[in-house]
Amino acid sequence: MEKIRTVIFGGSFDPIHVGHLSLASEVVASGLAGEVWFLVSPQNPHKEACRLSDENVRMQMVQLAIEENEKFKASDFEFTLPRPSYTINTMSALEKAFPDREFVLLIGADNWEKFDRWYRHEEILARYEIIVYPRENSLKPELPAGVTWLSAKLHDVSSTQIRELVAKGCSISGLVVPAVQVFIDKNNLYR
Repeated sequence: MEKIRTVIFGGSFDPIHVGHLSLASEVVASGLAGEVWFLVSPQNPHKEACRLSDENVRMQMVQLAIEENEKFKASDFEFTLPRPSYTINTMSALEKAFPDREFVLLIGADNWEKFDRWYRHEEILARYEIIVYPRENSLKPELPAGVTWLSAKLHDVSSTQIRELVAKGCSISGLVVPAVQVFIDKNNLYR
């Protein structure tokens, strides 16, 4: 039986925004995956944990954002893994838990630039395909075998920008899906 190609799109998603959704849609539309799993990271080893919103709150926002798309899945898989969450450990655990799937890693060009500093990065490269998407001002670099550059349309939006706009009382309409905007307002997030 052929395995389902499943792209792992890990992130803080604090909050998930239209840029994340557009990128995942491009991955599926380009035929690079049958599904995209939005893997909510409880603690990114490269980010301060104290600055993140509660992981369950971020998970709820992802669920709301993707509920209309059957090719997308919200995943809290890392919530039960040791912290901080190292990619190689997560990918290995996913492989064991879902043997019917072929997992592919999706990362931004900013992360690719420092990929050689990731924990056991050579093993990740040897075991998994990687899709790299452009970030602002990033040019396509020389890529090794097994790494694909996704020429995706960039959206001028970031989670940091959204949090700052909410804190100032400004509108975030069009930057997040309406259900996420309602959730942020209702739960008084980022104020």
